[in-house]
Amino acid sequence: MGSKHRLLPHLAQAFADLAPAGGRALDAFSGSGVVSYLLKHQGFGVRANDYLGFPGVVASAGVVNDDVRLTEEDVARICSPAVDDRDFCRRTFDGVFFTPEDLAFLDSAWSHVATMTGHARSVAVAALCLAAARRQPRGVFTISGDLSRYDDGRRDLRLSLREHFVERVADYHRAVFAGAAACSVSTGEVGEVERNGWDLVYLDPPYAPVSDDNDYTKRFHFLEGLSRYWEGDEIMWETRTRKLPKRVTKFSSRRTIEAAFGELFEQFRAVPLVLSYSSHALPDRATLEGLLREVKGEVEVRTVPHTYSYGTHRTAVRRRVDELLLIAP
Repeated sequence: MGSKHRLLPHLAQAFADLAPAGGRALDAFSGSGVVSYLLKHQGFGVRANDYLGFPGVVASAGVVNDDVRLTEEDVARICSPAVDDRDFCRRTFDGVFFTPEDLAFLDSAWSHVATMTGHARSVAVAALCLAAARRQPRGVFTISGDLSRYDDGRRDLRLSLREHFVERVADYHRAVFAGAAACSVSTGEVGEVERNGWDLVYLDPPYAPVSDDNDYTKRFHFLEGLSRYWEGDEIMWETRTRKLPKRVTKFSSRRTIEAAFGELFEQFRAVPLVLSYSSHALPDRATLEGLLREVKGEVEVRTVPHTYSYGTHRTAVRRRVDELLLIAP
């Protein structure tokens, strides 16, 4: 949801136009981590920040991590029988998500992952999260129960979570590389991030759509919990999908998002900015451009035709929009 993978060539050009490689870059709403990964490839020392926890684990595994890969013995151990009696996934999500065998694997895998540390642990947890996302129809966790209506024959729906995990570890291993500068991760609201010391800031906040909402916790709560085995989490037991409480920010509401942008632009007044936003969202282009000009003065807008896919199957509803890149030196 909201991935910028297809926009990377346009973002790469915008970043190169604004700041020299080797500087410090902030990806303030890092999400999947794909833009942080691009910035690392371009030679920046990247801080990947997100208010959710699992994006931090993903960025730790694929951006901060320069050289750590799991050994064959590590993968075999994680896939072996459990070393304790934990059963949270089986008790909590039976009949909600995945098969009993898949849930037993997650419990068992975490019995081993819990003993790991450092980037090796991050790679293992990130691979578990990616495995769960690929195994779940449409890749989101708002649907549960009998999911046969979403079965379009994709291979991802045929693989077990154990099989997915092994393949996703291999994916991360292929992605790991040593960057030119040190990278880091933070988890928190963007307002908590320091204002200065950056050579470039990339902003990709949640879009406020004309209808529905932009609640990432609702869609990805399972991955958020899985990234820490729900340690310290408050489960909303009355909900069908066992949600986690919604994280309310000013970007969560159409009534407050305009003020949120004003504060965001003011926070990074002294830093070159690239803002990515959809033309089919609120506030509209004119409002966003006006807010940014009030703070930064000079603003360039680049328009990129883009197709968002809401879901991961071929028949998913797709929405053609223009992706707006607002660039302010």
